[in-house]
This record gives sequence, C-alpha cells and structure tokens, in this order.
Amino acid sequence: MPPPRTREKALRQRLAELRGPEVQAKALDARALAALAANPGCRRRAILDGAGVDKAVLADALGSPSVFGQSQFAFVRGNAFEAKVKADGGTELLRLAHEKLDRAAEPPAGAHVPDLTAQGPHGRTARTELALREATEAAGAWTLLDHPMLALDVAGSPAFLEPDAVVVHPDGSWTVVEIKSFPMLDGAADPAKVGAAARQSAVYVLALEQVAARLESAPRVRHRILLVCPKDFSNLPTASAVDVRKQRAVTARQLARLTRIEEIADTLPEGTCFSPELPAERLTEAVESVPASYAPECLSACELAFHCRDRSRAQGAVTRLGRPVRAELGGLTTVGDVLAAARGEAGDPDDPAVAALRRAAALRAEALATAAPEVAPCP
Repeated sequence: MPPPRTREKALRQRLAELRGPEVQAKALDARALAALAANPGCRRRAILDGAGVDKAVLADALGSPSVFGQSQFAFVRGNAFEAKVKADGGTELLRLAHEKLDRAAEPPAGAHVPDLTAQGPHGRTARTELALREATEAAGAWTLLDHPMLALDVAGSPAFLEPDAVVVHPDGSWTVVEIKSFPMLDGAADPAKVGAAARQSAVYVLALEQVAARLESAPRVRHRILLVCPKDFSNLPTASAVDVRKQRAVTARQLARLTRIEEIADTLPEGTCFSPELPAERLTEAVESVPASYAPECLSACELAFHCRDRSRAQGAVTRLGRPVRAELGGLTTVGDVLAAARGEAGDPDDPAVAALRRAAALRAEALATAAPEVAPCP
C-alpha cells in the first residue's frame, strides 16, 4: 500500500482531472457540508464537492440553471452587518457572548484579537490552531478569533472551513459565533433559518473538536453557539444561544456514512471529466455516470437539484415523491412498479407495501363505485 502522502497526492491529481485542469477548484464550506451530510447517499454530490466542481456553473452548462444561493443584496447587507458587529475589536460581540453564554465570567475588557494571516489554507489552519492554543493557555482573558480557518476530513478529502468567529472564554472553553443578517423579532427568529444556521455551526463545532483533541489538555468546545442577528427592524445586533448538540450528532453520523471520495472516483469510467467547457452531451454523460439520490429537499440545498429532478421524473423514481414515501414503499423503486403492484399485476402479495397498495386500490375502487350513482349527469 502506498504511503499516505503518495495516496493524497494521487487523489488530488485524480480530482483535478475530474474537475478539469483549466478549472479552479471551489472550496467546500460549512453550508455545503451540512447539505452533504443531510443526503449522505448522494454519490454525485460527494464526488462533485470533493473535486471542487462549481455546481452552479455545471448546472448552467447542463441546461438546468440553478436559482439556489444568496442574492447579491443579501450578501452585501450581511457583510455590512458583520463589520458592525465586529467593530472596535469585537467589543459588542464579546459583550453579547458574556451576556448570553458566560455571565459568571469577568466582563470582557480589552480582549485579544490575534492576527490569523498566513499563506494558503494550510498555513491559515496552522496559524488558527496556534492562536487557539495560546488563547487557551492564557487563562482569565477573552480572545476573539476573526474568521479563523479550520480543517475537517470529509470522506477522505480535507475541507477548509471559515466560521465568522470563535470566542475563547476566560476558562479556556471555545464558542462558535454565527452572524446572520435575518432579523430577530421580539427575541425570536425564523425557525427554518435558525435551523439552517445551527446545522452550519455544527460543522464548525466538529472541526473545532478535532483541533481541541490535538492539544495536550483538550479544552471544552461549547455545544451552545452564539447566533448574532439584527434586532427587530434595526441594524443593532442582538444574540441568542442556540444548542447544536442534536445537529452536531446528526452531522457527525451522516458524514461518517459518506463513501470515501477515492472509492467513488475509482468506479468512474476512464476519462470522466466534469468541466463545463465540455460539449453538453459529453458533460451529461459524465454527470449521469455517478448515481444521485434526489429528494425534494435537494431543491433548497443543491445547485444540481433541477437537473436531478428532471432525471428522476424521466426514470419514474419514487424518491421524487419524498423520503417518507420512499421509505414506505420498500423494494418498489419506480412509480410504474407501484402502480403495477396496486393493480395486482406485479409484486409479492406477502410484501407489506404491496398488500397495503392493493388494499388502498380496492378501497378507492369501492368508494368510486359507491359514489358514481349519486353523481347527477351533466346536462
């Protein structure tokens, strides 16, 4: 077996070939990882994200443009709000952290904000780890890490993550800070958006736990993150402590289930490439060579959702009806199989799913037969 460095170099070269030598790799972020963990059975998304393929550009080249993503206006507004929150050395941000998470500690005054500048993602990751170690050893002080760089192994491929901030408390514990531009009205925000922020933050918590485990005396990574949002309809920051233990456990379990990237790459035909510069027919063939696991939830999480939905419809796959329906149907994987089983033309009568379908079809036919005489004919 080749040494790890040799395998890693070979994998990077293979992923570059899949992406296209002329295409710049798109880095995985926490939002993409959270979406990937929500659908670990999708080998297509796993290999495309692992290879750094820009799925929005790929969707355009396939003729199924994506509408997924953040608007430019929201992006600019979010950056402006984040700058306001972190102004004056993060004074307001640390005040909120003290108020919402650590009232027993001394109020922050003159907190340390280390410089995390370094060359490349590997350099920034090492610099962040050093800053975390130094801040943890300097007990009794508050430290704010602005846009640290964390690394997380995902299916055998490293992903570099950049949380909005990490706070090191006087007791040496660490807290993830997530800054969002959606409002918090009367102390509460949109549950769906809070849930998405919690899933994203859970990825950061996992990455921080890996850093903590490498230190001699592993510090505590807090399971409550600080979610900072505008207060009501103003631009003033307010915050809430959000418990992400559930999201962290689910994300860790789902990421562990992902097939390793090199295993998926080894199953692809020789010469497979996902470069958007390829002819549409060849690009479609390359994408379809990797099985997908489409579900309606993909529409809010993946740029390729429209393409995969069209293919799922063409194949009559029951997954397009939703995961709960798919789970109830057992071994019946297509709509044609389901209809044939309901009509008694196919399927094992002892299969609970087939028996339920036939019973439902019989009840429907009986209801229609009973109601038919009562319906007056149209004049």
